[in-house]
Amino acid sequence: MPSLPLGTAEPSGGADQLRPVVDVVVPVHDEEADLEPCLRRLHRHLTEQLPYPFRITVAENASTDRTVEIARRVAAELPGIEVLVLAEPGRGRALRTAWLGSDAPVLVYMDVDLSTDLAALLPLVAPLISGHSDLAIGTRLAPSSRVLRGAKREVISRGYNLLLRGALATRLSDAQCGFKAIRADVAARLLPLVEDTGWFFDTELLVLAERSGLRIHEVPVDWIDDPDSRVDIVATAKADLAGIARMLRALTTGRLPVAELRAQLGRGPLTGPPTDPVPGVPAGLLGQLVRFATIGVLSTLAYLVLFLLLRDVVDAQPANLVALLLTAVANTAANRRITFGIRGGPGAGRAQLQGFVVFVLGLALTSGTLAVLHAVTGAPARGTEVVLLVAANALATLLRFLLFRGWVFRTTGRHQARTSPLIPTPEPAVPALETLR
Repeated sequence: MPSLPLGTAEPSGGADQLRPVVDVVVPVHDEEADLEPCLRRLHRHLTEQLPYPFRITVAENASTDRTVEIARRVAAELPGIEVLVLAEPGRGRALRTAWLGSDAPVLVYMDVDLSTDLAALLPLVAPLISGHSDLAIGTRLAPSSRVLRGAKREVISRGYNLLLRGALATRLSDAQCGFKAIRADVAARLLPLVEDTGWFFDTELLVLAERSGLRIHEVPVDWIDDPDSRVDIVATAKADLAGIARMLRALTTGRLPVAELRAQLGRGPLTGPPTDPVPGVPAGLLGQLVRFATIGVLSTLAYLVLFLLLRDVVDAQPANLVALLLTAVANTAANRRITFGIRGGPGAGRAQLQGFVVFVLGLALTSGTLAVLHAVTGAPARGTEVVLLVAANALATLLRFLLFRGWVFRTTGRHQARTSPLIPTPEPAVPALETLR
């Protein structure tokens, strides 16, 4: 077979195919042992079980063994398989190149070892074909998922997803499962903004999609871990941590055009009668004061409990710092959701950063009170400390409400502008089911 330029998909040796509805991309690097049986199994399943025209794209990236040779031989025997040869390694680079070069309206990615049960493929792509969702991912961490893998990988996977939830305020349950799909029109908008070319690629894509207001469908999967996996866990963990830090900087500095993407790609607002964030509590300033005061009382009680527990093992100032920091994070999240009625992940990280500024002001007020007390009395009684801290916290609470309402959660401006009914919602680019059969 004559050689094609690197990065050009080589057509299969079968008969001419209809334009594919689903393009299943399998990135491979030095997979000569597993590639052929996996390709044949995948091709058989798609032929027998998928009711839409398909293509399998082998995205080969800089293999040093017989991977390219085997991929070309299998593609020559089975219709609907193409081989994409890239000069540089990197799963993310391979996926970006294959997806952006595809003419299929639905793009899929799966690992070459086929650890995921292929019965989940149709539930993965169906919401995208129907226009219900914009992306779909397999999840190994849903209650109904069935997973066989070692304890080490289980702990690493769950720890990674907990880290993502905390650091990037994502609600995704399993960002790294090698089983994902995306609509081609969405991929064309998001992929140029995704910087990673390795294993963090799909996490970065998903977080960007979530922040842009796109709907991500999660499919519970059955998963059997490949014991011969060649993933370098240490190197991958370092790259993931670096990717998380880079995304945090990009999101907090506004380098990623999340607001613009949300206006263009995000779904429009739900229509219907306006409702209060909490039923039975009046709207407006009075309702906000009631909800804020309730949260404030609970936060103060939690703060005092933490302070008294910590005071037995550390001095007053560090006890005050830790107790106030922990309750401030919870207080900001609760007020965002309950007092000011803001839902969803977008803006949560920024709110916490602004809430941290409010926290610093509260810390200065309470710490200053403690400092003055200790300077005047030398060794005050524990009860005196508590009484003055309650008073200082009352002032800090009033300051917090004013800053929350006028700055951090100014919902009548920034938040509602994101979901204005005047912003049109683009029609799904995926053809209707009747035209795909």
